[in-house]
Amino acid sequence: MTPAAGPAAPAALEVERLSFSYGKRPALRGVGFRVMPGEFAVLLGPNGAGKSTLFSLVTRLFDAPAGAAVRVFGADLRREPGKALAALGVVFQQPTLDPDLSVRECLLYHAALHGLPGAEARERAAHELDRVGLGDRAADRVRNLSGGQRRRAEIARALLTRPRLLLLDEPTVGLDAASRSFLLDHVRGLCRDEGLAVLWATHLIDEVGEGARVLVLRDGEIRADGAVHEVLAQARGAATVAEAFARLTAAPEQRAPAAGAVGRAA
Repeated sequence: MTPAAGPAAPAALEVERLSFSYGKRPALRGVGFRVMPGEFAVLLGPNGAGKSTLFSLVTRLFDAPAGAAVRVFGADLRREPGKALAALGVVFQQPTLDPDLSVRECLLYHAALHGLPGAEARERAAHELDRVGLGDRAADRVRNLSGGQRRRAEIARALLTRPRLLLLDEPTVGLDAASRSFLLDHVRGLCRDEGLAVLWATHLIDEVGEGARVLVLRDGEIRADGAVHEVLAQARGAATVAEAFARLTAAPEQRAPAAGAVGRAA
């Protein structure tokens, strides 16, 4: 069962006033949003929208500028980085498994970096690999896995430390339909059954399910934020997510005037 998030429950992820530039080129412009415990939130944006930059800031690969705030279950990333990062699991867009190690070795190495005792690490690794259907491939070298299997192994690795918030940056790029469907079903099930909070970044509109929370990112700005029906309304009454996405991410000269702000207060 997904735990109830009462009024006093802290957000799994809270971002405020987050801006970032590469030299003179802005990548994020005052981004703010929340992801609540048990929520499957889709960060939907075209390539170059700023999704990977946002992930780099939330995971502290980049330092957030002064004036911005990133909190993970109430722990400020700048003041309490250890506490904040301990609640995070991450699957980055680029593959990060060592192809010359076995699947089990990759997971155990990750566990060792996080200080998990050997017996517990082995037990958790076996459990997570079984859950993604790779229990019988644990001894295989990573290079012998398909792309979809490697992604499954990366998700298993991210869950070893039992994070309460999972970030996935374009996790299904290049995968076949069956692999994409498996990953989506597995992660959505973790939200539903275990209360895991998820921020799933993608440019693929069909990865937005009816129960998802949607954040539309374009040119470093949140253009819409809410449940599917709310995003459709924010996109001037669009009939589908695809239509809403097209309207919200159109170039300025292609946009019709909107009646009000599309963003929801974070």
